[in-house]
Amino acid sequence: MERTTLYDKVAVVTGASRGVGRGIALALGEQGATVYVTARSVRGASTRPYLPGTTVDDTAEQVSERGGTGIPVQCEHTDQSQIEALFERVRQEQGRLDILVNNAWGGYEEEEGDHKSGQPFWEWNLSRWSKSMTAGVWSAMATSYFGVPLMLHQEGALIANTTLEVDECTGGDLFYHLPKSTICQITRAMALDLCSYGVAVVGVVPGWTRTEAVMAGRPVHYRPTGRAVRMTESPEYAGRAVASLATDPDLLQRTGQILHTRDLGREYGFMDVDGRDPPFYPGCKGYHD
Repeated sequence: MERTTLYDKVAVVTGASRGVGRGIALALGEQGATVYVTARSVRGASTRPYLPGTTVDDTAEQVSERGGTGIPVQCEHTDQSQIEALFERVRQEQGRLDILVNNAWGGYEEEEGDHKSGQPFWEWNLSRWSKSMTAGVWSAMATSYFGVPLMLHQEGALIANTTLEVDECTGGDLFYHLPKSTICQITRAMALDLCSYGVAVVGVVPGWTRTEAVMAGRPVHYRPTGRAVRMTESPEYAGRAVASLATDPDLLQRTGQILHTRDLGREYGFMDVDGRDPPFYPGCKGYHD
């Protein structure tokens, strides 16, 4: 079947001021979508001032420059009232929602300059656990809770949850891996609830991604240098994965699946922004910021 563009589609991408969220928003905009770009960072009030130009305003402008319509919305996705207000705005302005990308994440901001991969869980600050569960898992559930009523019976509707697939128990990073695994389970459960309404729900797992924070060396051990850069993906590679799914006429057949960007690139035939076909990087099955 012939693939379509997204000129008549409305999307919400959370955590889109930078990183993978920004890459997804830009790719959807390039296909012509109207994209509500949400995050906490706005001009003059960035949550990470050491990363200039990474706000919802910057991303929304770039979405519009790519051919879509970018709409910046400051939203704290751990605050139910702000989430509810976001989707009420979408309802009033658009009357529907076609694509929801749950990408917001948090919980490690205070420690990212001193992050130690493989550190046992009892040596972490316990607040990281509660913050990750709230900013990652709770926010994805609450955002979907308020977004789904606008998506029911929308042809080709898609919920994409960016996540990490952990296929076996390993020591270290438990406070990161368990919330991500929970999002995978949420994805499968949502798919069962929404299948009869025509809404597909998938997990999207980026590889080692050159986000702004990674390239700035925060956390330091994730920063690729030299030849290692060739093992990485740009944030827009994940965006092209989501855009390919959103334009797939057989999308509903994929509901409930956890999909790697690298596999989707080969299946749908898209390359990264530099024209490369990124290799699968087994040392980091999914990292985003």
